[in-house]
Amino acid sequence: MTARVLTSRAAAIVGGALLALSPLTAQAAQAAPAPHTASPAQPARTAPAVAAKGAVLVDGATGRTLFGKEADTARPIASTAKIMAASVVLETQGVDLEKQVSVKQAYRDYVTQHGSSTADLQTGDKLTVRQLLYATLLPSGADAAYALADTFGTGTTEAERTASFVSQLNAKAAGLHLTHTAFDSFDGGGTDTSTPAELAKLARHAMQNDTFRTIVKTKQYKGEAPAANGRTRYYTWNNTNQLLGSYNGVTGIKTGTTTPAGDCLVFAATRGDKTLIGTVLNSKDRYADAAKLLDHGFGTTTATTMKLRALPANSQRD
Repeated sequence: MTARVLTSRAAAIVGGALLALSPLTAQAAQAAPAPHTASPAQPARTAPAVAAKGAVLVDGATGRTLFGKEADTARPIASTAKIMAASVVLETQGVDLEKQVSVKQAYRDYVTQHGSSTADLQTGDKLTVRQLLYATLLPSGADAAYALADTFGTGTTEAERTASFVSQLNAKAAGLHLTHTAFDSFDGGGTDTSTPAELAKLARHAMQNDTFRTIVKTKQYKGEAPAANGRTRYYTWNNTNQLLGSYNGVTGIKTGTTTPAGDCLVFAATRGDKTLIGTVLNSKDRYADAAKLLDHGFGTTTATTMKLRALPANSQRD
């Protein structure tokens, strides 16, 4: 056993001497590249081309901007203003989501006068605040938004209460440091304005509320309410946001459309542990724009094969 060990050591010494003296081996050793341990740099993603006049995409967790197009330019925002209306209601101290609110004819008249989208609330029906939030955010009912403004504003008249509620929207905007955001209506039917970046910031704030998150990810809501005649009224509201159910991971948030604002969309999506929030304002193809932005953030190509969820024939369009 000792002899074999000595023989092995001797062979190693002789081999080492031969390697040290061999010019070919020395040249090979010098020519051999050093081990490469650093990973190659990843190429930067090409920014997507979007039709929207203003757009932004942010990291939902940090707020870091991942894409921007005139992101700090204020524009009309249409019914995306209802995000703020819902936030003000939900953040009212001691809010009772099961409180019943009686539908007034004035709420229906407002829809007729302004040609607004509607939840088709029936005069005399009693809906809960929670139901009114669904009615405001899914079919984008201006009648439901009016009911919330009339309930959560202060004053002796409907005009005073709705004006008070609009003041609360602006106060909340100031509290969130949305310096380029201004409201003059409770439903986005006025000259309400914001920037893509500030709307995304508002959306990040709103999505922290469990009730808000639950509502805006709902494709269809079915509920019942006591009717004025003592019977039961049945309501069905479909979410106007067609990105929901069309792009994997989308969790909301809100559409908006008026002639001055064009087609607008505030959206959110989560895949794995990554959440993205974005805004497109005045777009000729808001859903394609949103899908492109989400692909940019997730590093995917879903937009190329996305098929939009069809809305029932009698659904509101916003």
